[in-house]
Amino acid sequence: MSPPGGLDAIAAQVRGGGGGAPVHLWNPPYCGDLDIRIGADGTWYYLKSPIGRMPLVKLFSSVLKREDGRFFLVTPVEKIGIVVDDAPFAAVEMRVEGNGAGRRIAFRTQVDDWIEVGEDHPIRFEKEAGTDGVKPYVHVRGDLWARVSRALFHDLASLGEVAVRDGRRWFGISIAGTFYPMVDAAEIEGLT
Repeated sequence: MSPPGGLDAIAAQVRGGGGGAPVHLWNPPYCGDLDIRIGADGTWYYLKSPIGRMPLVKLFSSVLKREDGRFFLVTPVEKIGIVVDDAPFAAVEMRVEGNGAGRRIAFRTQVDDWIEVGEDHPIRFEKEAGTDGVKPYVHVRGDLWARVSRALFHDLASLGEVAVRDGRRWFGISIAGTFYPMVDAAEIEGLT
């Protein structure tokens, strides 16, 4: 589902505060765990079966909170633990406008929330355990992140460039005036 008007419409949606309940204000008692799991691809499962009703997934994702490394579904009166394999959201669509330092990029999550990369929604890159790979994430809200899909990561990496940051040469990407380093430039240059 694409918003009309490109990134300006996405920015208006983000500023409008969509995407989550005020769970940071709620501190209810812990009521135990529920057999809900969010897979690494962003699929929600209940009792090991995918939840097929998107309105239910959107509702659950709107009351998701992370505390002390654990994930919970939270209401004003209860807090229930769930399992998250990697990140609770998956970035499944990307929009790019402009280039260089003025480039703007927005991602759509699997629950149709649009996030524009910027000061409140930075992007980060982590080394993938046991490989030479890199996993990209974009900040959604609170302590919740979306993992950028592998296909979108290839598109993102194709926009990359080498730049110096803190006296070191990095391969990364410039978005909205900020350079986000992916890997040491020597690792990329060694492959060419």
